[in-house]
Amino acid sequence: MSQHNVTIEVANRRLKIACPKGKESALLQSANEINRRLEKDKKSTKTPEQAMLMVALNLANDLLDSQNAAKQQLQEMQNKIDLLQETIEQAVNPKKKA
Repeated sequence: MSQHNVTIEVANRRLKIACPKGKESALLQSANEINRRLEKDKKSTKTPEQAMLMVALNLANDLLDSQNAAKQQLQEMQNKIDLLQETIEQAVNPKKKA
């Protein structure tokens, strides 16, 4: 996938970022999310570096929460699939009662 540079603004700094073609919108949305979180946390932090660190930690936490939720949903779906397969097998191949 070819890449090109996209200019974004994060924490009042313009940055040129290498970005795969077709992912520009996602990159811009990510920058907007960081800026939104920085603005929200601005009052509770003392330095810009501390604010960026807090945003990074919160984003990492959100990512881990989402990954764990996805794993749990996947396991629940697999349990339902297993139950459906068992039910179908019992319906198709009923055991003879002695």
